[in-house]
Amino acid sequence: MNIRKGFLLLLIGILSLLSYWLIEPFMQYFLMAGLLAFVLSPLQKRLESRVGAGIAAFLLILGSFVTLVVPFVVIAALVADDAAELAQQAGGADVEFGGIEGLIAQYTGQQIDIVEQASSYAQDAAEVALGSAAGVLGAATDVVIGLAIAVFILFFLLKDGDSLVAWLNTIIPLPEDVRSELMDRLGDITWAVLLGHVLVAFVQGAVAGIGLFVTGIPNAAFWTFMMIILALLPVIGAFIIWGPAAIYLVATGEPLFGVALFVYGAVVVSVTDEFLRPVIVDRYASMNPSVILVGVVGGLYLVGFMGLFIGPVIVGALKAVLEVFDEHYDRL
Repeated sequence: MNIRKGFLLLLIGILSLLSYWLIEPFMQYFLMAGLLAFVLSPLQKRLESRVGAGIAAFLLILGSFVTLVVPFVVIAALVADDAAELAQQAGGADVEFGGIEGLIAQYTGQQIDIVEQASSYAQDAAEVALGSAAGVLGAATDVVIGLAIAVFILFFLLKDGDSLVAWLNTIIPLPEDVRSELMDRLGDITWAVLLGHVLVAFVQGAVAGIGLFVTGIPNAAFWTFMMIILALLPVIGAFIIWGPAAIYLVATGEPLFGVALFVYGAVVVSVTDEFLRPVIVDRYASMNPSVILVGVVGGLYLVGFMGLFIGPVIVGALKAVLEVFDEHYDRL
């Protein structure tokens, strides 16, 4: 490497670092725009052949706002309200678990305050799941600026997406067939995460939430949100919420509702996951549950709420890149 190439690489590194610092405060919105652009790109290609790229992008953004942003804001408000109410009730409870606590003490020798422990876990869960959202809601200016940036980026990603992909193809130093295979695998991984895990988790959590609402579980909106998040985690799933909820109903003198919720969860909710996930995931790419688990948890702590979606994509992309590298190692 001569001094000229070294200087250019150094300059690229410095400018890349400075660019990251500039966008880091609004990283959630950049990621949101990128994911939406990826999801909407097939519709963009269909529409732009009829009305033009700019008008097609505008119509898709308007449609996304009506179908995604407005419902999300409404749901977030309901969840935040339930979380606040749950936090206020943390100091006390309407339910007496003395009998259960007595049995635990009798057989284990441990004194446990079920209400206190449950309230503590609920507050911890609320902090993890809604911590970043609460900070965003507390800074209206950041929200407005972030959404404006996201809309601006999304518009140009949709309008000029083909040009961006063509530019990337010119600067990626790989043979054309290898580059094409890598892009295809990255696309399959992204669709597998968004449809095979995110969409299935949303459906599973929503279906389980219906059971909570029907059986009269308090703060059902908050617990439904938590089930959607937990459904993203392999093995854990929504059972960790609806299972104890069924026990809660039995303990509060509603055994019929408790049994009904348990049967509903074991049959309807579980079948929803077992049926949808293989059908959708196998269509795009098979992903080991450990990849999803590491991606979801790591993404959540690294970049906040959007990390739930981006984390598994990043880990899956690493797996795809390693596979392509191994298959074409002798040619590179």
